[in-house]
Amino acid sequence: MLFNSLEFAIFFPLVVALYFGLSQRWRTPMLLVASCVFYMAFIPAYILILAVTILIDYAAGIYLERTQGKRRRWLLIGSIVATCAVLFVFKYFYFFTNTFVGFVGLFGWQLTGPSIHIILPIGLSFHTFQSLSYVIEVYHGRQKAEHNFVTYATYVMFFPQLVAGPIERPQNLLHQFNEHHAFDYDRVTSGLKRMAWGFFKKLVVADRLALYVNDVYGAPQGHNGLQLTIATIFFAYQIYCDFSGYSDIAVGSARILGFKMMENFDTPYYSKSISEFWQRWHISLSSWFRDYVYIPLGGNRVSKSRWYANLLFTFTISGLWHGANWTYVVWGFLNGIYLVGAIVTQPVRDGVGSRLNLPSAVWLRSACSILCTFALTCLAWVVFRAQTLSDAWYILTHFWTGWDFSAIKTQQFHWKHFPAAFGSIALLEVVQLWRHKSWDVSWQLTLPVRWAVYLGLVFLVILFGVFKESQFIYFQF
Repeated sequence: MLFNSLEFAIFFPLVVALYFGLSQRWRTPMLLVASCVFYMAFIPAYILILAVTILIDYAAGIYLERTQGKRRRWLLIGSIVATCAVLFVFKYFYFFTNTFVGFVGLFGWQLTGPSIHIILPIGLSFHTFQSLSYVIEVYHGRQKAEHNFVTYATYVMFFPQLVAGPIERPQNLLHQFNEHHAFDYDRVTSGLKRMAWGFFKKLVVADRLALYVNDVYGAPQGHNGLQLTIATIFFAYQIYCDFSGYSDIAVGSARILGFKMMENFDTPYYSKSISEFWQRWHISLSSWFRDYVYIPLGGNRVSKSRWYANLLFTFTISGLWHGANWTYVVWGFLNGIYLVGAIVTQPVRDGVGSRLNLPSAVWLRSACSILCTFALTCLAWVVFRAQTLSDAWYILTHFWTGWDFSAIKTQQFHWKHFPAAFGSIALLEVVQLWRHKSWDVSWQLTLPVRWAVYLGLVFLVILFGVFKESQFIYFQF
């Protein structure tokens, strides 16, 4: 079920009414049923895949808590392998088999890849990682095993963040299903405002920019350098507003029900370095790879060469997590190269700043750092968004060719769309600059002004939103 659908507009108020109308005993079972209905709105049969992973890790958590000695480690490995096997079959089987077929073909061996194609279950990587974090935390003794199957299943399947995160840790979310959440007017209105802002990002910004991006990246060879440049910048805002918009709706809807979820984005395009960008972009995934991959590998507490290898491996794996395509692998590796390059060149950059008498706090140096980080991020987004590596290479090598301002429009994106596109981006930036690091700034406004802002936001969504019930980008991951 899509957040931006009529079904959800009916589904969510009904769930809220049932949740606050039921006694505490029945609230969690109702949320589990509602989450199943939410997920089965996509492909009903795939609920069985979630059931398999849930059963594996539920049992693993209980047995890990009861087991001592080396058997605990083997139990952990077994549960991780079993859970990842499900992910591998549905997401990576054809990628690896076709890659193998292509590799052996270089030596003259003619093999044929599998012809049966399996549709990837929505959000499989997200709930797989959430299940894995539970098992790992139980293994390390940082989380007690959950013996109530309904509570654990609801933790994995909680519908606001089921298909695109945030990827919650059990310490943050699991215990909240056993807490009583009373109806609170201020909390509910805060959640509704957060959801409205998420719908603005998705419907007004992301889905409108997608019209231009899809045209250009669908056939990059048929567009000039100006169009390629605009499409790349538009995609940077599209993917940010699409994904952070989903997170806003997820966090807001959970808040209405009384649940507190982690923040997944913190204005990442204001970052002054790639390292800072990854502390502010998809925070739940970045911290997952940091805690469960990068740090166990040794992090930065090893030799420099090993440190660089850890960074490259972690980001390459994170790229593969995003999809079974070499574009994602190269995108992840490129971000690892960025980080290693930043570490290697840090003394040189600091030296240049000192000679120019530009300490890090000077606004000019900060602005240059933000612009450079955004430019590098956009170059990486080219590889991420391109359908093939050859398309990515074409785009990267044709940014500065054939700039024709008279041919700026595309098949779906005409001149009339540009004012709405640039205006929505400008409004997005104004709001983000205004709010700084605090979400709720409404206390600074009088009541009439607040309501004018709320109604204005709703009006903008209705007037300029693209209502095609388009899927969120990260659903495919």
